[in-house]
Amino acid sequence: MTSSPRLINALAVSELLAQDHDVIRVGHTQGDATVDIHDKASIEVLFAKIDALVVATGNVAFNSVTQMSDEGWQVGLNSKLMGQINLTRAAIPYLNEKGSITLTSGILSDESINWGTSASTINGAVEHFVKAAACELPKGLRINVVSPTLLEESVPKYGVFFPGFVPVPGATVAQAYKKSVQGVQTGQIFKVFG
Repeated sequence: MTSSPRLINALAVSELLAQDHDVIRVGHTQGDATVDIHDKASIEVLFAKIDALVVATGNVAFNSVTQMSDEGWQVGLNSKLMGQINLTRAAIPYLNEKGSITLTSGILSDESINWGTSASTINGAVEHFVKAAACELPKGLRINVVSPTLLEESVPKYGVFFPGFVPVPGATVAQAYKKSVQGVQTGQIFKVFG
């Protein structure tokens, strides 16, 4: 399997944050703006002065540890890990003083599933990046990561891969993003598990 289960309901996050902020929805092929998170030049074109960056994207490949190809490993390394790191690095000069950055990992950094070794590894790396980067960010910038479990909205498509996991509504996960954007914490992992 080479596709990534969509665990984040980006629409729920953007709708909640739009209640208090001007939200620019950015996607790979659609949204208010588009960006290729694999391409640093594409990322740099995206930014103007902003208060917060919320990243709820990134793919990983799913396969057994014995069958995962080098290319499969590169999917998560290039997309979910380096994509989020590249967005963070590009945003730093443009973020306003005391702005925030919120990245996304997932429950697989804490609990494993069949064929999920790559996702577990990448999610853990994202979380460790956030902890380390929080110590070095300039301008009073904050950085956190939201680590959700399976969303209720994703159960019909991906529930079979997460036996025994208690799903949560996308609206509940969106609250963790709001906490990261509007709160005072930095270097934190906001876990949203059922």
